[in-house]
Amino acid sequence: MAKPKIMVGLGSCGIAAGGQAVYDYLKESVPGALADIEVTSCIGMCWAEPLVEVVEDTGRTLFGYVDADFSVKIWRGLRDGKLPDEKRVRESRDGRDYLERQVKVVLRNCGVINPEKIDDYLAAGGYAALKKCLSGYTPEQVIDIVKESGLAGRGGAFFPTAVKWGLFAANPAPAGGHKYMVCNADEGDPGAFMDRATIEGDPHGLLEGMLIAAYATGADRGYIYCRAEYPLAIKRLNLAIAEAEARGFIGDSIMGSGFTFHLKIKEGAGAFVCGEETALMASVMGRRGMPTLKPPFPAVSGLFDSPTNINNVETFENVAYIINNGPKAFNKYESNGTIGTKVFALAGKVKRAGLVEIPVGMTIRELVERIGGGSSTGLPLKAVQMGGPSGGCIPARLFDTTIDVKSVTSTGAIMGSGGFIVMDEHTCMVDVARYFLAFVQSESCGKCTFCRIGAKRMLEILTRITAGLGVERDLERLQELAAAIKKSSLCALGQTASNPVLTTLKYFPEEYEEHIREKKCRAKVCKALIKYGILADNCTGCGACAKGCPVKAISGEKKKPHAIDPVKCTRCGLCRESCKFAAIEVC
Repeated sequence: MAKPKIMVGLGSCGIAAGGQAVYDYLKESVPGALADIEVTSCIGMCWAEPLVEVVEDTGRTLFGYVDADFSVKIWRGLRDGKLPDEKRVRESRDGRDYLERQVKVVLRNCGVINPEKIDDYLAAGGYAALKKCLSGYTPEQVIDIVKESGLAGRGGAFFPTAVKWGLFAANPAPAGGHKYMVCNADEGDPGAFMDRATIEGDPHGLLEGMLIAAYATGADRGYIYCRAEYPLAIKRLNLAIAEAEARGFIGDSIMGSGFTFHLKIKEGAGAFVCGEETALMASVMGRRGMPTLKPPFPAVSGLFDSPTNINNVETFENVAYIINNGPKAFNKYESNGTIGTKVFALAGKVKRAGLVEIPVGMTIRELVERIGGGSSTGLPLKAVQMGGPSGGCIPARLFDTTIDVKSVTSTGAIMGSGGFIVMDEHTCMVDVARYFLAFVQSESCGKCTFCRIGAKRMLEILTRITAGLGVERDLERLQELAAAIKKSSLCALGQTASNPVLTTLKYFPEEYEEHIREKKCRAKVCKALIKYGILADNCTGCGACAKGCPVKAISGEKKKPHAIDPVKCTRCGLCRESCKFAAIEVC
């Protein structure tokens, strides 16, 4: 009988929730003879962190919301042969609803193995697919398998992976030079954390996918372009690369096959535009990250003027699964031409926020309500934002839309790389459009006039509208600018920058009209269009609101109803937060 393991979820989300303190306590307190204390990463259930899982020969028991006090119960229960019944999240209704509807392909190892130990990855079947390719398949056969699987790039474009690899494979390295395989891990969408969590949980899965891709296409050098804001992901990638090199999975003549591949990490400085492949390559080469015209395409002339192939993290993480299980295990999931599974970062006003992987064809409603648990605030849901700042807002009335490229695109949004933000009735859709456009405008490289100036003009209009200074002509101006920017921008950042504006104009025109005509924000978000008041019947005169007001806008006698001076009030909302009697109203 193997010694049990106690595994603590130490992805970035688990650490932020207090998982490190739980791990440190268990490491110090649990007798070594009783169990090994191990690190794992995010299993996707960010809403239940910190997570601790007990792994025994008889099975796995997952506990959520664990603190130091409950850690005592876990290890003493293990010692006494009876683990606690409370806080078992996998068996709970929330846990079942969250996990049972998912299909784990990309995330198959996340939260299951120790990502800092190559032996855990090998025990889970790691590097078997690479060995299978090197010993049993020609490069052309590997590409054919990927083609049959229907795998398409998961970075947002959904271009057929095998076609991309085939074009790249056809171009030889320059004399005395190299061919480059690059992973785009420059995840910059607000609210998105798919790549970060996947790398933190299964770095070897990414490496194996890149190695197979390199073998299939003749690449001998590689880069992983990962933003520096992901220190834990970078740490685990460095560990994984060192371990893989030590075991002979990366380097010269891998497994005695004659196939050579060397890999480096390039840390990005956080420029959103560097998610575009030509800007990414410029950054790798030490230049300013700015998109360039295509052709030439990277497959012909990319890094250092050499043939280059770029895929994102999720695309590479699918590859070993397809080789090991066959293309039919992957393409059995299909909807309107989109094949396989898709990872989403479920965030916003949803009960069970976290990392999910679903088969394509599931509806938005099932993802939000059955897996996500619905609204976290108790308020009706209004919309979801799909595809990041270049995506669009899909209203609740379209939640029966299936999640595939064709269906999502028909709404005006995009699948994107997997950002998925849920919004309730307290969300102002005009302000949402302003927020995302502000992000895109600030991240524009400035190369294109329409993107650089057009986005700024659109942002100025939206800012005016949310400030109560909008005019009727503004709605027509927004449409005109959006069309011009979409048509004239060089890269996808500019071409899709107006999507949040266009979709909110399409589905929520009444909110724009109210802002302009009635100077009203129905969600009570836009500060210029709201005011704070005190309900005399609810106010006890405790003075808590007055003490917390930074501009001394609240006055009144002790134990008597207070009042807010609308001229002094900055609408910061601190009075509402400090009031225990629901006496502060926003109107």
